Amino acid sequence: MDDALLDLLKQVDTPTVCNAIEVAEGRRGFDRFTRRTVLSSAPEAGAIVGRARTARIAAVSPSEEPAETVRERRMAYYRYMAEGQGPSLAVVEDMDGETAVGAFWGEINTSVHKGFGLAGALTNGVMRDLADLAPGFPVIAGSIGPSHAFVHVVEVAGPVEIFGMRVEPDDWLHADRHGAVVIPDAVLPDLQKAIGTLQRTERIVLDAARAPDFDFDRFEAAWAAFEKART
Repeated sequence: MDDALLDLLKQVDTPTVCNAIEVAEGRRGFDRFTRRTVLSSAPEAGAIVGRARTARIAAVSPSEEPAETVRERRMAYYRYMAEGQGPSLAVVEDMDGETAVGAFWGEINTSVHKGFGLAGALTNGVMRDLADLAPGFPVIAGSIGPSHAFVHVVEVAGPVEIFGMRVEPDDWLHADRHGAVVIPDAVLPDLQKAIGTLQRTERIVLDAARAPDFDFDRFEAAWAAFEKART
């Protein structure tokens, strides 16, 4: 991904990227996006974009592994997060799912991951310390809670699933207060053009709808022009 595309992606929302992927592919049906309402620690911050650094955690119950094994995996997790190249996002699946209670993302972990150079975090799990999260490090999470419970790292650098969206290590991700989407490598060469096409054609309808003389006839004409421009 070149700098121009990266800068553009930071300026648009995730629904725009979902639509632009379909424009680039020339069809509907792309489905690698989240399927549940998410919470953003900084909804005004806009999108976070980067390659996925993946892990799995759990927190409802203590780990049954030896304490030394748990510590070693924790350090392996932080080493993995610190060694990512280029723009990266922490993508952490909470294996407790709907019963998730352990807030992995708070003041300490957001500060540590920001210090490692990551751009933000995506999780189906829990966040806390909302007033003290590292500035400039948005967290897109499934819920908010007060405790870290028995949180521990279960797996590092494997495939994860966040609200129905499968993510592989190093996948390109775009996320904001709407949710997240995996950007296929195959569409990257065409994505900047696709976003431009999408924005230009949508303006045909939006400009008409916002005009003071808008009515059904003007809508019908605008929609016909919109469909023609999209095909």
